[in-house]
Amino acid sequence: MAGELSRRTSLSQLAHVADKLFHGDVSTQFAAICYRQNNSDGSIEVLLITSRDSGRWVIPKGWPMRKKKPHEVARQEAWEEAGVRGRVRKKAWGHYTYMKKLDDGELVPAIVQVHLLDVAQMEDDFPERHQRRLAWFMPSIAASAVEEPELSGLITKLELLNSDERRLCRVPEPSR
Repeated sequence: MAGELSRRTSLSQLAHVADKLFHGDVSTQFAAICYRQNNSDGSIEVLLITSRDSGRWVIPKGWPMRKKKPHEVARQEAWEEAGVRGRVRKKAWGHYTYMKKLDDGELVPAIVQVHLLDVAQMEDDFPERHQRRLAWFMPSIAASAVEEPELSGLITKLELLNSDERRLCRVPEPSR
């Protein structure tokens, strides 16, 4: 009986989310994949941070900010959540979706626009320094550490760039 009740609850939650998606009730956030080049071998590393609530591995992200463009929000969130400074790419690297749990416990579908940020420096003193853990990973390990499949794909895609493209945050357009 308890399992049946649990399934009904899960199904009703899924129906609620599907209804929100159908009616366009989707939240938008902006994020940064922060990366650096390893000087010893030229490989790249991706910075992941822990979420404040669940402690799972994520990238810096946040809500839209008044008078800031999406890439500027991504840069600001990277600073506030991870203490990184660097060059952010204006053009989105991609998007991923996930279920955002709001403060009131409600789950809402969210689409996250992701920008690349080439890390130039890391600060020890930043706003959320006592609320998160930070770690550098090889892209393949970072891709496995995050829960969202689409984000995993965006991280994996970084390995396809050559060092000049990474350094300049320039990504070639797909051939048509």
